[in-house]
Amino acid sequence: MKSMLDKLNETIDGFQANATSHVEKMNKAAGVRARKLSLQLEKKLKEFRKASLEREKQREQAKGE
Repeated sequence: MKSMLDKLNETIDGFQANATSHVEKMNKAAGVRARKLSLQLEKKLKEFRKASLEREKQREQAKGE
């Protein structure tokens, strides 16, 4: 889960840098990269949510035993 969080943070950093460049400097290519990263970010966030819920479910099962 730690590696998943690290990859998520890398994607967020890349999105922020490209989105800022697009907005402040009107860099068209950065806008394309930011949109692409936003789609990757959405996918990674869904994966994180799924893994987090699964981990929580496992904790509850272990607690009940």
